[in-house]
Parts: sequence; C-alpha cells; structure tokens
Amino acid sequence: MLTYDLTGPGPKYYALYRAIRDDIAAGALTPGEKLPSRRALAEHLGVSTVTVDGAYRVLADEGYITARERSGYYVLAVGLTAPAAPDHAEPLRLLPEEAPGPGREDFPYSLWSKTLRKVISEQGQRLADRSPNEGCAVLRNAIARYLLRYRGMHAQPEQIVVGSGSEQLYEYVVRMLGPDRVYAIEDPSYGQIEAVYRGAGARVEKLALGPAGIESPALAKAEADVLHVTPFHSWPTGVTAPAPKRYEYLQWAGARPGRYIVEDDFDSEFFMPGKPLESLYSMDKGGAVIYLNTFSRSLAPSMRMGYMILPPALLPLYRERVGMYSCSVPVLEQYALAAFLDEGHFERHLSRVRRRKQNSD
Repeated sequence: MLTYDLTGPGPKYYALYRAIRDDIAAGALTPGEKLPSRRALAEHLGVSTVTVDGAYRVLADEGYITARERSGYYVLAVGLTAPAAPDHAEPLRLLPEEAPGPGREDFPYSLWSKTLRKVISEQGQRLADRSPNEGCAVLRNAIARYLLRYRGMHAQPEQIVVGSGSEQLYEYVVRMLGPDRVYAIEDPSYGQIEAVYRGAGARVEKLALGPAGIESPALAKAEADVLHVTPFHSWPTGVTAPAPKRYEYLQWAGARPGRYIVEDDFDSEFFMPGKPLESLYSMDKGGAVIYLNTFSRSLAPSMRMGYMILPPALLPLYRERVGMYSCSVPVLEQYALAAFLDEGHFERHLSRVRRRKQNSD
C-alpha cells in the first residue's frame, strides 16, 4: 500500500498527486500497475476520499493514470524516468518586501478610491471586457474633452492612443515610423528615451541643449528624420523652450517631407502660475507633431497611464504597424480616470498642487 507524508503547505490532494506522480516518473510505480481504490487509500492515509479523488483526477487529466470502468485506476507508460523528488525541497527564498515610501502628499487618495468604487458599481461586468487596442473609447473621449477644455488643444478621440506610460509610447513611435530612421534627442535628456529608441533598433543622434532649447547650429546640422523634444521643463536640466525656439522646431520639421517631432509634454500641467504654455501640437499647422503625455507625473508614479495624439495622416500607418498590440492598461483604471477627468477632479487636483507649490516657494 502506498504511504506518503501529506503534511506541509498547500492542499492535501495536490501533495498526494505530486507524490504519486513522482513515483510514476521514477519507476517506483510501473506501467499497468493498479492503484489502490479511493476508499482503501483514503483509509490507509487517514484522509477523505475527496482528497484521493482529487489527486486521481489530476493524475488522469495529465496522462499519468487511466480509469478502467468497474476496475479502478492503472498506471500509464509516460515514456520517461526521472529521479524521485527530494524529501525536503529547497525552501523558497522570498524577496524582501519594499519598504513603504513617502507616497504622494498631493495625491487625492480618498477621491480616487471613491471614483473607483463608483465605477465598479456603475459599470459592473463591462470592466471584465477586453480593452480596445488603442484604449477604451470612454477614456479617449474624456482625454479629448479635457484637452479642449483645459489646454485649448483640439484632437479627435480617434487620434488618441492610450498606453502604459511614456516608455511604451516611445516604442510605439519607433514601431510606427520605423527603426531605419534617425531619431534626434536633447543632450542631456531623460535616459529612457535613448534606451528605448536604441533598444528598438533605431539610430540616435544627440543634439546639444542650451539654455533656451536645442542649439540652433546643432539642429541645422542634424541628420535626423525624427526630433524628440521636451519643450517644457526638459529633464534633467529644467530647460523650457520659448516660443521662438518652438517655431524653429516646427520650421525644421517643415523643411523636408517626412520629418516628425515627438513632443514629450510630461510636466506641462504644473506650469506656474496658470494654464500650461501652448504646445507644439497646437502650434503645428503641418501635421508633423506627435504629442505624448503621461498621468504618472501629474497623479502618481504608480499610475502607469499615458497617451499619444497622432496627426490624422499617421493613423493608417499606426493601425498597420502598431494597431495589433493590445492595450496594457486595465479597463477599471481607464474607466476610473475617464470619470476623474469628466467630473473635473483632475483639474481641481492640478490647481491644488500648483497653489501648494506657490506657497512653498
């Protein structure tokens, strides 16, 4: 009769399944050998017949044993032999849990949790559905309304693509425009920009950043087809490009067909003292600006949601080269953020943060 130690973590049926499986793999139980009946083995091991039945069912499902009508369970030939599992497996080396961070004092925790509860109550089963590849329509509509209302930026919802933060959107840009192009970036700039572009196989050209943006001689000599800039508060220098420099960027794009500007606008919502500066996207008349922004900066780093606005002419190319990728932002968070935007909570949050910054200066 089979004798096993079923003590330890996890369900007893699973411990019994593993013990019998290991005996079969090691050859201790041979093909064609009959196993004890469920009742007999349960009485022998001091467990319920439900435990034995569960183990036998898993073994049968995985092809280790087979049930013969009115006869019982028999061992099958599995085509391999393996050493028996050690009596004492190596204990798990659990990772130390992260120490609690300082959090975000300005994050509206109670309001966000209230919005989540409301969305769960109102949307129900819809939250279990798969998100459209470009993001849920409810969030893309809400972003479009917010941009028009608060930023004066006109973008049709169909131009908006939702992604898991800036890095994913950088990769989408390369997949859409192609890695064979040269991508120019500010020097210095946020390190992930260069890392993602190079990781996607693109060539990167660094252009010297001066106190008012990319130096004009460097921009004039650039071999790039795509210019990635952060016009407001470029990281890590904090440089903001004034209006003449922004027009210079747009003139650069318009000087040769097929040039594009990626506008990385991660920090503009916190422009002091009022609404943000006019974006390159709003200034552009030639359809050359791809606009990127993220809620990771304006709400919380854990809020891995960003969005990209594509010029209408690039939509077919995006759908052809990138449109098959699934949206990785959870549907619940998309609906919650949409409600947060439509109900004006986001704009009031930005106003509170700006007032706090002003008072601390």
